[in-house]
Amino acid sequence: MKDIRIRDRTSADLPHCVAVLTEVHRLDRYPLNWPADPEQWLSPSNALHAWVAETERGPILGHVAVHRVCSATDPASAPAAEVSRLFVAPAARGYNIGTQLLTHARQWAIKHRLQLVLEIVEDQRSGPAISLYEHTGWQHTHTTTATWTSPEGRPVRLRRYTVTEDPPDM
Repeated sequence: MKDIRIRDRTSADLPHCVAVLTEVHRLDRYPLNWPADPEQWLSPSNALHAWVAETERGPILGHVAVHRVCSATDPASAPAAEVSRLFVAPAARGYNIGTQLLTHARQWAIKHRLQLVLEIVEDQRSGPAISLYEHTGWQHTHTTTATWTSPEGRPVRLRRYTVTEDPPDM
């Protein structure tokens, strides 16, 4: 797949993003709990920025966002943001779109002097995403139990990551 570009997501992109997210959820169960309002889920109040990946002729192939986080436990820590809502259309996988979206988010965070973190559900279906994060320089820091549960009401384990090295040039 050639000519993939990353650009700022607009409100007009949201229905297209939801369509891709619906397909991802059907195949990968991401997000684990389907949101009542997927467009709002993609645009929470703590959103700092979001991007989409597409080809020149469309359609949207992937999405990533960066959300504001605060460290109530360590107010002296460096400002941080969380990589979130990363997904790639199943038909577009294998073309480095996830890596390009992550790199773009990392470059943006460096420019804004923000430390990046992320979390992912610890589940067998998360293997490809975990491999992507670890292959692109993310370091697993710890695993914790989420404050929310799975659709079946079971506890959810979350793997937390941080990244400190600069992303590769794109």
